[in-house]
Amino acid sequence: MKATKFQSALITAKSVLVTFWISVINIYRVRRGLYRREKCDELLRWWSRKLLKFSNLSWEVHDPHGFQLTENRAHIIMINHSSMYDIPLTFVSMPGSIRMLAKKELFQVPLWGTAMRVGEFVSIDRHNRRQAFKDLEEARRKMESGIILWVAPEGTRSRSGKLQPFKKGGFVLALQTRAIIIPVGIRGAFEVLPPGTLNLNTGRRLEFHIGRPIDASRFNRKEMDELMGQVRGQIRELAAVPDEIPWEGR
Repeated sequence: MKATKFQSALITAKSVLVTFWISVINIYRVRRGLYRREKCDELLRWWSRKLLKFSNLSWEVHDPHGFQLTENRAHIIMINHSSMYDIPLTFVSMPGSIRMLAKKELFQVPLWGTAMRVGEFVSIDRHNRRQAFKDLEEARRKMESGIILWVAPEGTRSRSGKLQPFKKGGFVLALQTRAIIIPVGIRGAFEVLPPGTLNLNTGRRLEFHIGRPIDASRFNRKEMDELMGQVRGQIRELAAVPDEIPWEGR
């Protein structure tokens, strides 16, 4: 159901408020030496449930392979990205200490950016290649400490709902850390709030499809295209979306 302007404004206001609240809590905990990763996990899942509830969104998790975290292995969630709701939906649908690999501009947002940084989210500079390599090194260290990295291989939200070309950064990191990649396809989120619009549609049912894990340690740098192709193929099928442009493995 399409929300009225008043409803959209109210949902936005409540979303901003809970985001402000968890930001304050997280920053306070860090500055008082009270930060615990598991407590941050709980806070993020509470925030996620609130955002989904505000828009009256329900969801189903489809996990035909019975995904479980593998002890002493790095993990990367790779997902089609077409909506701001992809992130909270991931937090409520998967286990572990999940953190985003997010563009650096988000870390410049007052308060929220600081909360992300102290909450172990990872910044990536998409416009500075040298800095991007440093950012990926920081991501590697966090993954080694137990963080599950959330990566949108498209680099940004799709404006069409179709699967955009993939960036290589997340796959380079997967090879370096010998990570297990978990392909995920989300269905229905694009229609809730298409990027670049204020057309909020409430009461939708979302589907979160978890694919077959892919062990990046079985690939080398020369097989990067093959790895990308396997992940892309699964995400495209799981999300039930076409390619924005034909995939040619490069």
